[in-house]
Amino acid sequence: MKLIRFLILTVITAPILSALAQGAFQNLDFETATIPQSQAQGPVSAAAAFPDWTVFVGTFQLTQVLFNDATLGTTSVSLVGTNGIGTTKSIEGGYSVLLQGGVTASDASIRQTGLIPSLAESIMFKAQPGFGQLNVSLGGQNVQVFTLGTGPNYTLYGCDVMAFAGQVEELELSALNGRVVGPNDWEIDSIVFSPTAVPEPETWALMLCGAVLFGIGRWKQKA
Repeated sequence: MKLIRFLILTVITAPILSALAQGAFQNLDFETATIPQSQAQGPVSAAAAFPDWTVFVGTFQLTQVLFNDATLGTTSVSLVGTNGIGTTKSIEGGYSVLLQGGVTASDASIRQTGLIPSLAESIMFKAQPGFGQLNVSLGGQNVQVFTLGTGPNYTLYGCDVMAFAGQVEELELSALNGRVVGPNDWEIDSIVFSPTAVPEPETWALMLCGAVLFGIGRWKQKA
């Protein structure tokens, strides 16, 4: 009887212990930065700016990033606070990340390895997009980025991650080289794993058509 109870307890707690051991993703909203908002703009420690993340320009891992500062054409990564860079301020809360694709490296990226929740169907994030491409990958595999909507100071994006649910994978967000399209700057914030599925493009198209037709119908009624 004791053996049966032990086996049942093991089956129940094993996934929980595994998750604790492997570790969930941390600091997805960039709010655990230890850089004070009063910090002068310029270089700061990457570890202090982006705890739990590693920061890369191309294949070179950075030990320093910029705070409330940006470059003109140079590939770089910055922490953006409430004071911001001109009109570019944190999207939500105290801090956001700015990835500048630039022209001096293949990309600017942030990376973190963690456990993708077992019920996760999508990953969503808020961003002020640049002119070029933002890549999102899990375990080295690119996932398609869908535009889901807009807010007062951001665009909401989402990716289908059902195939990775329950696995430990590296999450990477990277702004690609902007040599062809010009400045490719992506300010990103509020990354979340969600149990809500990202609709397929066809579904979004049907929803938009329905909304347009509904609007026309209402307009005709009023007319």
